[in-house]
Amino acid sequence: MTASPGAVRLSHALRAPAATRSNALPAGAWWLWALGLATAASRTSNPLLLGLLVGVAGYVVAARRTDAPWARSYGAFIKIGLFVVAVRLLFSVVLGSPIPGTHLVVTLPEVPLPDWAQGVRIGGRVTAEQLLFALYDGAKLATLLICIGAANSLANPARLLKSLPGALYEAGVAVVVAMTFAPNMVADVVRLRTARRLRGRPTGGIRAVLQIGLPVLEGALERSVAVAASMDARGYGRTAQVPPAVRHTTNVLTLGGLLGVCAGTYGLLASQGAVYGLPLLLAGLVAATAGLRLGGARSVRTRYRPDRWGVRAWLVAGSGAMVATAMILAGSVDPEALHPGVVPLVAPVFPLWPAAAVLIGLLPAVVAPAPPPVGGPAEAPVAHSEKGQ
Repeated sequence: MTASPGAVRLSHALRAPAATRSNALPAGAWWLWALGLATAASRTSNPLLLGLLVGVAGYVVAARRTDAPWARSYGAFIKIGLFVVAVRLLFSVVLGSPIPGTHLVVTLPEVPLPDWAQGVRIGGRVTAEQLLFALYDGAKLATLLICIGAANSLANPARLLKSLPGALYEAGVAVVVAMTFAPNMVADVVRLRTARRLRGRPTGGIRAVLQIGLPVLEGALERSVAVAASMDARGYGRTAQVPPAVRHTTNVLTLGGLLGVCAGTYGLLASQGAVYGLPLLLAGLVAATAGLRLGGARSVRTRYRPDRWGVRAWLVAGSGAMVATAMILAGSVDPEALHPGVVPLVAPVFPLWPAAAVLIGLLPAVVAPAPPPVGGPAEAPVAHSEKGQ
């Protein structure tokens, strides 16, 4: 049985091409996808679903990340997530937990506290129920961090800067510089340690760290000077004159819109505020968009080769939104499956249709442009220009 010509054309159209500077996905698409996965992680404490979300994010990163310096940060976010889980368990053991339990694991020496510290204890009984609750809670936060790390590994910070409105361009430059400093510093440390190892010199110990740290700081300073010189040559910081009324209106709309976005986001993430969360979020987005559009009038920046949102970008961003929407709906339909109980101790169930919805997050691994092979041509730097007054 042969496929129809329409199906063949659709499969060829969705087949991932090789990534180039012209067809690279906008950074905003990757961030929307990752934020959708993070929203889904915030709606459940089921370790099976959280592990599936981490697996989906990891597979997409492994399939679509490049060899750029920022693409190597995903492993660091995984280590940070594991550290968060360990700290959460340590706090539960040392400081106790309000979760009642009958399965005693160990009894630690309890430190006597004064009367004004009632309700707080250090040491005492440690039960399996409180450890399991701490594990679920820490795993949720770790999954959020790993999802954000996936976006940081897949999205080019310079391309993300191009997507910002003109009113946020100055703040965006500071954020992008901060995001690119750490990956470049890690790459310098790895390069210097490899060079010392090839020369037969030690790479551990305080003396080796001091000898490696000086070249790393010197390279960071040179990059900072080069960035400052390029920004000055392009006329960075020049602004146009706008009437005071426009400035005041811009401040009111932007501040009010951002407050509405924060309140609406909290309402969507909280189980009790889902009713008012969506209207507040939409109203805040409208007000903030209007304020940012007015604020962009003072920016004289021009864009070189602006990013275009094509079908693939919308599919990547939409897959994350679908995962988040499905998990929110699952929380209202079957909350017990998404939040397994610990008193009494029960094994978490594996809800089928929320798990199937999480697998929609794998779509970027199919439709996003495939990165070049390791050792191939690197992505060309993104240029920014500004017009003078």
